[in-house]
Amino acid sequence: MIYNGIEDKVAIITGAGMGIGYAIAELLLQNGACVVINDVDKEVVENALISLEEKFPDKCSVFVGDAADIDLIDRLVRFTLKQYNRIDFVIPNAGITLFGDFFKFKPEEFDKVIGLNLKGAFFLVQKTGEIMKTQGRGGRVVLMSSITGIKGYPDLTAYSMTKAALQMMARSLVLALAPYQITVNAIAPGATLTERTEKEEPDYAGTWGKLIPSGVVGEPKDMAETCLFLLSDGAAHINGQTLVVDGGWTAIGRYPKDLD
Repeated sequence: MIYNGIEDKVAIITGAGMGIGYAIAELLLQNGACVVINDVDKEVVENALISLEEKFPDKCSVFVGDAADIDLIDRLVRFTLKQYNRIDFVIPNAGITLFGDFFKFKPEEFDKVIGLNLKGAFFLVQKTGEIMKTQGRGGRVVLMSSITGIKGYPDLTAYSMTKAALQMMARSLVLALAPYQITVNAIAPGATLTERTEKEEPDYAGTWGKLIPSGVVGEPKDMAETCLFLLSDGAAHINGQTLVVDGGWTAIGRYPKDLD
């Protein structure tokens, strides 16, 4: 699918070495954008760059580092401006999931989840939003929430808090960004088959597919297509919203234990 308003734009995507972030980067490149992909894993993100460069030479750059680091965020933004002289889209996709019993969850674990999922996203949008405001050409922000920000899930209280907060961030930032023609929306993926989820559970598609009305789990491309729509001209009047992409799972609300 071809999306209007993507060609020649410049995007920053964190957590883009694999999975959903990589799929978003690839689809943006297919539609004529330039992208800067970030990931904390140097080997993973450099391999991603090699793969993308083969298909889209001179359209993609890589910036390695922890997207929770405020200094890193500043350097990432300055690097992007040096490489492409503009920033149009920002997708703070980097995130961490830490399961843990509420009564045993440690302060350092809490800080780690909040630091990347929420603080990193907040300050990346703050920094890039200021650039878009100064450029005077508008822009797009797409935050990566989760269905766990809509419904409770066992042992994921801290993670779920951050994902719910990102949805509120999308709504609240309309006040700050809309006057500059910058839209901000969120995507809430459901069960999605990625390298990480498959590693955690080898039969991820089989187990979670049973919980989804269609019987099929999501794939990174499903989230990428949704993201590209929200970045495109076709979504110019969509602002402050969270789009759930879960195959209908939250409509029925089942959990793996319900299959026992």
